Amino acid sequence: MTKKLRSYDWFGKSDKMGFVHRSWLRNQGYPDDYFQGKPVIGICNTWSELTPCNGHLRDFAEIVKRGVREAGGFPLEFPVTSLGETIMRPTTMLFRNLASMDVEESIRANPIDGVVLLTGCDKTTPSTVMGACSVDLPTIVVPGGPMLNGRFRGECLGSGSFNWMIKEKRSVENYTDEDIREAEIGSARSQGHCMSMGTASTMACMVEALGLTLPGAAAIPAVDARKKVMAHLSGRRIVEMVNEDLKLSKILTRKAFENATVINAGVGGSTNFLIHMLAIAGRIGVELNLEDFDTIGSKIPLLANLKPSGKYLMEDFYYAGGLPVVIHELKKYLHTDAITVNGKTIGDNNINPPCYNREVIASADNPLQHEAGIAVLKGNLCEKGAIIKPSAASKELMKHRGRAVVFESMDDYHARIDDPNLDIDETCVIVLKQVGPVGYPGMPEVGNVDLPEKLLQKGIRDMVRISDGRMSGTAGGTVVLHISPESAIGGTLALVKDGDMIELDIEKRRLHLDVSDEELQKRKAAWTPPPRATDRGYVKFYIDHVQQADLGCDLDLLRGGSGAEVKGDLH
Repeated sequence: MTKKLRSYDWFGKSDKMGFVHRSWLRNQGYPDDYFQGKPVIGICNTWSELTPCNGHLRDFAEIVKRGVREAGGFPLEFPVTSLGETIMRPTTMLFRNLASMDVEESIRANPIDGVVLLTGCDKTTPSTVMGACSVDLPTIVVPGGPMLNGRFRGECLGSGSFNWMIKEKRSVENYTDEDIREAEIGSARSQGHCMSMGTASTMACMVEALGLTLPGAAAIPAVDARKKVMAHLSGRRIVEMVNEDLKLSKILTRKAFENATVINAGVGGSTNFLIHMLAIAGRIGVELNLEDFDTIGSKIPLLANLKPSGKYLMEDFYYAGGLPVVIHELKKYLHTDAITVNGKTIGDNNINPPCYNREVIASADNPLQHEAGIAVLKGNLCEKGAIIKPSAASKELMKHRGRAVVFESMDDYHARIDDPNLDIDETCVIVLKQVGPVGYPGMPEVGNVDLPEKLLQKGIRDMVRISDGRMSGTAGGTVVLHISPESAIGGTLALVKDGDMIELDIEKRRLHLDVSDEELQKRKAAWTPPPRATDRGYVKFYIDHVQQADLGCDLDLLRGGSGAEVKGDLH
């Protein structure tokens, strides 16, 4: 091998510092040859008992190490901040950028030549990829995999999907506490992340579509032995990538981002995809803007019949052929020459994969929907953009004009939404403020707020809802999200009052507040910003530096990269 390994500066020298670096690691029992030119592979592990979706990654790290050793590498596992969507408060999105900083600095500060990212739960995938991009070493992702299908009284149940229906089940279908408990026990019955096409599954598909995993890695269930094989082979492959100097920047090109946008539309992926893709692109230095997702992805046929847009779950998706089938079906929309981590193109990796169930994965000639993807809205209510997922919206609401019913915060919403005297009907537009990146802080997944109980009992299942927050990928509805600029910094959303008329026209990509410019100027002059959440620590740092949703909610001082070179040593 002609290229000098980065780890040589730690382990290859015969001076005092070479002695220090080697001698302390020897207390782990490593023999001489481990310090004699073996590529050092950092295994970045997001395992935590507080992150249920990633609870099996401790075992997966050992499997990856096996492959690294077989290929002649020196594996060294290291922990990073783990983000558990179901446990952490107020929202893991507040800590995505913190975790990315942890990943970046852990890689830079240590003698690492290549990186394996062990991911699973929603934010663990984008945060680790963002951090790795800022260093730009050879990197491969091993997604932890979805759970097995949930089971409840003989039917399949989607973890992360059923919870959005609990209020409806209690109010309308008279579910008892025991019914809910039984569903709770059966919804998450194996290791792995949510098995609907929520954000975790979307992120797994995203990294495969970007070319950062071995082919077919995204959909394999966490407990399927083939997931262990994929981890093993990834350990072997990362050593080869170091020898080939196949860095992230060689894979994450504009073509890769366009491919991932197309494929996300084809699987009906989460709206959170946009936020994370924009942040990753900002780290690796690829030009990508909000409008690109509409231009490139909004006319793509929907092929994956998966909850919340469809019927099935990720286990079914894998058995039907998984993401390779979708990639092959969409090949005419893709840059098939985009390179991937195995050194081959995405086209070569997916030449003719068999589909075993056309109910789960439709063909491009006979899709579930002819146009899917994410629609980017513009108008005086969202000057820098807002988004909606048409495949999850109600057709009768895709063009709608309604009276605003305004909630100034989540506390206000919880206090009043089920008040029987609330002046609201199904034609109204629910407006939720103060749930953006700065306002909450952290931009929680609350945009798909539950409907008033009195309307659920009337049989209403969807209404237009708009906010500056996000929505779980496991949820659905006619929900406008990511309004930018947000209400907390004085965006027009902050000025909306009860009774204002709001117009939504998805086909024309329009979101309009029917209030005159003169009146809005008066309201703006009288508006005062809400108090900030805190004046200390990371949260203050986040509030001071977070960018708006149309830029991916990264911190302004983290865009771009720091590179792999670190000057200076211990002494």
